[in-house]
Amino acid sequence: MVLEKQYSFMMPKHVIAGPDSINEIVKLVKSFGADKVLMVTDKGVWNTGLVDKPIKLLTEAGIGVEVINDVPPEPEIKQVEELVKRARDFRCDMVISIGGGSAMDTAKIIAALMVGKKSIKEIMEAAETIEKGLPTLMIATTAGTGSEATPNAIVTIPEQGLKVGIVSRNFMADYVILDPMLTVKLPPAITASTGIDALAHAIECFISKKANPFSDMLALTAIRLICSSIKTAYTTGENLQARHNMILGSFYGGMCIASSGTTAVHALSYPLGGRYKIPHGVSNAMLLAHVMEFNKDLIVDKLSRVAFEMEIEVGAASKDEVADKVIEGLHSLVRELNIPSDLRQYGVGKKDIDTLVEEASKVTRLLDNNPKVLSRNDMEKIYKKLF
Repeated sequence: MVLEKQYSFMMPKHVIAGPDSINEIVKLVKSFGADKVLMVTDKGVWNTGLVDKPIKLLTEAGIGVEVINDVPPEPEIKQVEELVKRARDFRCDMVISIGGGSAMDTAKIIAALMVGKKSIKEIMEAAETIEKGLPTLMIATTAGTGSEATPNAIVTIPEQGLKVGIVSRNFMADYVILDPMLTVKLPPAITASTGIDALAHAIECFISKKANPFSDMLALTAIRLICSSIKTAYTTGENLQARHNMILGSFYGGMCIASSGTTAVHALSYPLGGRYKIPHGVSNAMLLAHVMEFNKDLIVDKLSRVAFEMEIEVGAASKDEVADKVIEGLHSLVRELNIPSDLRQYGVGKKDIDTLVEEASKVTRLLDNNPKVLSRNDMEKIYKKLF
């Protein structure tokens, strides 16, 4: 790699990983001198009982716990505003999130806005004004978004049919717990879609125009961990080694985002989630191979590295043939995991393509990272492949 620009890397201050690492929660909270914490999660995680143990550990240690347990999936800006209002009434010393990306992203915003009087709209318009808020602890219960490792928070703006990312180094978590035990009961369909989301992060960050030695190292490791374990995690959820590899691969994918950035896969995915409520991992899975095929002529060398980490047999194939094997390997993986690949299953028709293109074209933050410029006609052709 010929370096022509500076690059940087940031990550949470302290990460504890491994089976039963949730038991460290009291020590982490006490290290901040917190007497009262706000726990942010969603109904799905709450109903599984995954929050019961950490609450019990904290309360037995004399730490007060307030709970917001109804973060919606893909939360809209008005919904997050309401949660911020509720959180401000609790007057807590620290924010803990247990869940997937929506819960963690919401917790980041809450922690930042519980100090000061800024609104979400204000920080969306000027993310550089975000100050360091309350200390945060992120506890992942899926192996997908990697949000626990990123400075990003995503909110949906329904009137625009888009999800928008707010990015600030002050969103970076203070502490992270990666306990694979929290993911062993994850349903197969969610294991699959969130796992492909994590894989998309790694591959996109590897081919991104912002890729650098930090992100490359993490991306390649993430690809290897995920591709070697996702099928086992999908079929045999109690396999702890597979679950550990997946949650670690997801975390590495999040760290890639913090150093590099995702590309056209996520840009074209955002309208599918923002307007049609298609689960984020599913929409990324639909798009991943098609976007790599579009980029192929500019990333053949990188796809050769991806092939090695995916353990694809290449023999004496040319670089172009290896790239094709990677693209077909991604298609095959999505099929084996039974992830939907047709937008019609979600009520989206070809008549909606113009709207999708219009909205995706606004996601310049990610489109600018893509190695190859996408015209509106290019986007239209990619969307048509999803029918």
